[in-house]
Amino acid sequence: MSRIMAHMVAFYPDRERSLAVAKGLVDGGAAYLEIQFPFSDPTADGPAIQEASQRALDAGFTVAEGFELVREIAALAGSRSGPDGAPPIFLMTYASLVYARGVDRFIADGVAAGATGFILPDLPFDHDEGAAAAARRHGAAVMPVTVTSAPASRLDALLATDPEYVYVALRRGITGSRTDLDDATLGVLDRIRSTGTKVMAGFGVSDRGQVDALDPHVHAVVVGSALVRAVAAVADEPPDAIRAAVAGRLRELTG
Repeated sequence: MSRIMAHMVAFYPDRERSLAVAKGLVDGGAAYLEIQFPFSDPTADGPAIQEASQRALDAGFTVAEGFELVREIAALAGSRSGPDGAPPIFLMTYASLVYARGVDRFIADGVAAGATGFILPDLPFDHDEGAAAAARRHGAAVMPVTVTSAPASRLDALLATDPEYVYVALRRGITGSRTDLDDATLGVLDRIRSTGTKVMAGFGVSDRGQVDALDPHVHAVVVGSALVRAVAAVADEPPDAIRAAVAGRLRELTG
């Protein structure tokens, strides 16, 4: 079965139901959880995640409450983990939220809540305001983000930092639209993977065929908008219905 890093938005559709989303992702076999802290001015999110983030903000999301939710999700994931253990949690958000809290404090609070790592797409690896160093101090990792069209020199510089993980966006732009995979794209993934770095690749992955095509070239496939849309379809249903719908959608993608 393919490894999936499953994306969810904290407090979407609301706090209680977002906990049900997390349960569904764990039930569905997610290998990693990517929990997004919503922000009002995102740079990489497509319409589905933008709408989810706005609803989460309207539902009362705050960074402090977000960390408490992560703590609950980490506890339930551990209690329901399979033979491979509990899915590691990566917190994804934008630089403004990190700056506002203080870089070291944000990282420390995330680790204390149960995060293994952080994805900060608008903080480039060589201008990250000390986020990667803070993560190392606290026993975690920042997963740098790159694109398959990045210049070779830029990719070489990133890999020279010896990252444990790299998030590869399969195309430029925003999330949501379906991505067509070609040999050049898969070749970039293979190049990164050959260094021993764990490649997480996503942006526009929405069906089983794409997951199967990516699987031999990556450590895990990232699925975001497709799962957020699955939540949107049942957003006003009771938590158990949301949990079942999310688990079912994830199983469709992994087989």
